[in-house]
Amino acid sequence: MSPDVYLLYLATVGVFFASPPGPSQVLMISNSLRYGVRPSLATAAGDLSANALQMTAAAFGLAAVVAASQEALSVVKWAGVAYLAWMGLRTFRGKPADPADPSRAAPRRTLLFRQGFFTSAANPKALVFFAALFPQFIDAGLPIWPQLLILGATYIAVDGTLLVVYGSLSTRLLSRLRRGGRLLNRVSGTLMMAAAALLALKDPEVRAR
Repeated sequence: MSPDVYLLYLATVGVFFASPPGPSQVLMISNSLRYGVRPSLATAAGDLSANALQMTAAAFGLAAVVAASQEALSVVKWAGVAYLAWMGLRTFRGKPADPADPSRAAPRRTLLFRQGFFTSAANPKALVFFAALFPQFIDAGLPIWPQLLILGATYIAVDGTLLVVYGSLSTRLLSRLRRGGRLLNRVSGTLMMAAAALLALKDPEVRAR
């Protein structure tokens, strides 16, 4: 892969992420508001882990098989929507969290990782997206797997950086909500349910996001 092709790929990914926040980004904002950026890195880790699995599946050609089954895509999508909506409602109605409570740190990280993973994995277009994106920038005359590794690692790096930026900006701009207790829960829960709505709007029949 030549430097020119890589820079074009980087620009393409940048344009892709220039669109309004998707379900994973909104979830990151929600969790960062409630728990802070550092604990919410588990959310980003879950999201990126799901992306890595989707990229691997796309690289092995599983995307075509999955994309051919619209029913399977719909089941995965609506399971993710229901999970996010349920978590959002529970957060909205729940007691204020104490981010400083060390006894809750490990279980909370597991929960936030699971939220990030399932939100990203439930995106019905991701496999199709990666399967359509990567071949555009691969040189068939060079070894394929090193190129796929570079493309995948670049995407994850950009996505991860953006998630951290969203989390940091949300806590800085809305940090006063931390003193609001239940108000913070309601804002966080509402954002989580908004992420569910965004995921529900994803059309599994065409492109990917």
